[in-house]
Amino acid sequence: MTALEFNYQITGLKKNLEYFAYSLTANQDDANDLLQDTYLKALTYREKFVKDDNLKAWMFTIMKNTFINNYRRNVKANTIIDGTKDLYYLNLPRDAGFADPVSSANTRDIEQAIASLDDDYKIPFTMHLKGFKYKEIAEKLDISIGTVKSRIFFTRKKLMAKLQDFA
Repeated sequence: MTALEFNYQITGLKKNLEYFAYSLTANQDDANDLLQDTYLKALTYREKFVKDDNLKAWMFTIMKNTFINNYRRNVKANTIIDGTKDLYYLNLPRDAGFADPVSSANTRDIEQAIASLDDDYKIPFTMHLKGFKYKEIAEKLDISIGTVKSRIFFTRKKLMAKLQDFA
């Protein structure tokens, strides 16, 4: 197949490819970019197309693979990699940014309820809230995992009783 014949045949597939690109991206600008990338790759690798193969299927495969590769590249680019010691950037405290005074008051009430607990219950519960695993809490406090689980369970029960207004 000559280059002219090849170009003529792939331009005949434009409408089908446009619909497929839009179905993949759901955005007209992205679909046009994907279509352009597909044509560029098809023209670049024209010699890899075998004459008796299905040209339409070949073009759709190029488009689908281009879309998948672009998607994976975008996901990887948006991934936050924190190479600092102790994951400093990921563990930075975030500002709660309460939208109204009621949210701030509710948070203060919950924190006061937790603070009023006995240390035997408060310490494992606050460690659990901070993201420690049961095993880590048990090792730090030198108690069994079962004790940690039961203390956290009973702390939840006590807090639910104290904070019935929030139910």
